[in-house]
Amino acid sequence: MRRHYLIPVRRGSLYLVAIMAWATRKVLAWRLSNTLHASFCVEALEEAIDKYGPPEIMNTDQGSQFTGADWITTLSEAGVRVSMDGRGRYLDNIFVDRLWRSLKQEAIYLTGLQDGFQARRVIQGWIDFYNTERSHSALEHRTPIEPYWDNKNEKRAA
Repeated sequence: MRRHYLIPVRRGSLYLVAIMAWATRKVLAWRLSNTLHASFCVEALEEAIDKYGPPEIMNTDQGSQFTGADWITTLSEAGVRVSMDGRGRYLDNIFVDRLWRSLKQEAIYLTGLQDGFQARRVIQGWIDFYNTERSHSALEHRTPIEPYWDNKNEKRAA
């Protein structure tokens, strides 16, 4: 699952994209950019696939970054089925939207980001915390990294 988000900084905004494992809510990869060009989204996707392997299905909204040839080709070459949200299907993105809400409230708004360098440091620190220390009630009060690797180990053992 992926979706981009606008990050406010002192003199403008940056775009943040995250690739998230839907079942465990683990952020697999993310990128920050000062343009909405598709390349930073594709880079995050390629990193997630390189590190964790291709998912069976990738769900996105219908933004141009995720309907363009680079994104679709990357998924197709990895053997991933593409799923796109329908109009008005807000629940399809509920987990990543919740991620953005938590990031804003727990890091972005508290920091008052000055520039992209600071934004990158703050976001990296928060995502590391989110994946490895922040428990989720929907995950039986485990962190996203715990069920993610549990699922991987179960599949390897089978």
